[in-house]
Amino acid sequence: MGSGKPRVMTEQPDQPDDGLFDVSELLDPKALAKARARDASRPEPRRPAASLPVARVIVDTPLPHLDRYFDYQVSSDQDADAVPGCRVKVVFNGRLLAGLLAERVERSEFAGRLAYLDSVVSSEPVLSPEILELARAVADRYAGTLNEVAKLAVPPRRVKVEREPPPEEEGAPVGGGSATDPGPWRDYPEGPAFVEALREGRPARAVWNALPGPEWADAIAVAAGSALDAGRGTVIVVPNSRDVQAVDAALTRVLGEGRHAALPADLGPTPRYRRWLSVLHGRTRVVVGSRLALLAPVRDLGLVVLWDDGDDVHVDPHAPYPHARTVLAMRAHMAGAGALFGGHTRTTDTQLLVESGWALPLVSDRTTLRGRAPVVKPAGDDRELARDEAARSARLPSLALKAAREGAREGPVLFQVPRRGYLNALACAGCREPARCGSCHGPLAIREAHAVPSCGWCGRVAGQWACPECGVTRMRAVVVGARRTAEELGRAFPSLTVRTSGRDEVLAEVPNQPSLVVSTPGAEPVVPDGGTRPRCSWTAGRCSTGRTCAPRRRRCAAGSTRPRSCGRGHRGGLGRRVPAGGAVTGPLGPGRFRRTGAGRAARAGLPSSGVDGLDHRGPRARARAAGPDPAARVGRAAGTGPGRVRDRRER
Repeated sequence: MGSGKPRVMTEQPDQPDDGLFDVSELLDPKALAKARARDASRPEPRRPAASLPVARVIVDTPLPHLDRYFDYQVSSDQDADAVPGCRVKVVFNGRLLAGLLAERVERSEFAGRLAYLDSVVSSEPVLSPEILELARAVADRYAGTLNEVAKLAVPPRRVKVEREPPPEEEGAPVGGGSATDPGPWRDYPEGPAFVEALREGRPARAVWNALPGPEWADAIAVAAGSALDAGRGTVIVVPNSRDVQAVDAALTRVLGEGRHAALPADLGPTPRYRRWLSVLHGRTRVVVGSRLALLAPVRDLGLVVLWDDGDDVHVDPHAPYPHARTVLAMRAHMAGAGALFGGHTRTTDTQLLVESGWALPLVSDRTTLRGRAPVVKPAGDDRELARDEAARSARLPSLALKAAREGAREGPVLFQVPRRGYLNALACAGCREPARCGSCHGPLAIREAHAVPSCGWCGRVAGQWACPECGVTRMRAVVVGARRTAEELGRAFPSLTVRTSGRDEVLAEVPNQPSLVVSTPGAEPVVPDGGTRPRCSWTAGRCSTGRTCAPRRRRCAAGSTRPRSCGRGHRGGLGRRVPAGGAVTGPLGPGRFRRTGAGRAARAGLPSSGVDGLDHRGPRARARAAGPDPAARVGRAAGTGPGRVRDRRER
């Protein structure tokens, strides 16, 4: 370059004429085959459906500002499965989300390019147009989103249930089979007219004050059967699973087997979805359940029923927190159906419905109500305290023990306590300051009999506790639970079996025989009817048939005779009654039982009291059974040993 002479490139004699490299020799034959196969298997470009190619989707997103429909295109291969109400998958903001196809339209208001549906999860139309309209109204009323209400209406999918073949039609009659008998509604002056209006298909709306007793379930079943006679469906919402079982049994008696669907809260997801699909397909026209049955897709709805609308479980804990009473009222108004809001008491909200003229009251006359209502005696009045001064400090007054002693002669007696557990709260026996843990200052409690007080927060045992205020080492019980109450009752009534019903074990039924039942609110068992003829089983002074037995009469309103003695010639206390087949024991604590003298005599083949009517028990046994103050035996709150917890009557 410095010399300025141009360079001359020499010619390569062996250079090929077609290029420098042979590309065909560098390619892998296997890779080339895979590339050609991939190009051949590439799907053809999507084409929109021929008719109604735009789908309006409810996207599953919790953001409230996205509470609207989003438009997607439906491809030609999705045209048959993408029906209104089905489940779909869509790409939303770069993510794959679930959704419900609300409707299909011819064109979209969006001017840009629409994305296609990613997939159709199921062609089952789980969201009917009626439920979609109701969900939109509920969301607007409670300031929620349509997606939130739709999730409450549609249960989770079960693929196995959807693939099951539909059951064969049995050709059951359309009517309810209740004829023209109003059943329990004859006890209400306007009851037969209400049932007849439902049978004619008219939208009768009533607020019902039910009479005391278990007949309320039969009344609801008769009303549902009357609506079914008109070819219309019924939705029944009750607070808990026990009420679902009661109405389920009543519907079986009135309508027959297989004519309704029960959706309790404790039902599994697979059977729930199976029964829900039977309602969706129109095979079942009557639905009873808890709050989850509120938006059941019943076809041609003719009646909505809500029992005990004052119960707080009717408020859904999920957003937008709708109340069953409001939703059912809106549903009855939109569907032109009848409504029945019932309970033993009337709430202020249902009273407002009556005053506004939306519903009419459905009550019985005063004579029928007085004959069916139980006798209620308040404890702690001046006359009772004048007769027994110790009743001021006793946990159970003598009036309650007397009623329990009289009621247990023929059946079980119920004691309802507000709290479960043993001794849930302790305090100093000297200054009444709450007993606290020395480490974390948590509340001290006794979990079971013969246990040492322990902290409810850290679990530390307070074996050497002393009050930091006054230095006293003794404790007293402040809050007594159900198990402690059962133990005290077992000592006061040693010849009776004491049962507990609570969160750990809820008793559905108890036998119709003398016993004591200690229950927390909501776990009260029922006494099954022993036969076709009603029998009087006194439960805290109330007959199991709902009728009141006068205290000084030998025959109750149900027709059963009250025995004057226990069958051995004496009229004495419950401690002398031993049923056939062995002794009766009463629990003293977890796993401990005390055998009575009557039980030992029965096992030995000897009578506990002679046929001459005389009491052959010892003086101490007679003194325990016929003491001047029965409440003193129940008012004790001893817990961990001598001196640990003081008697409540020593205050």
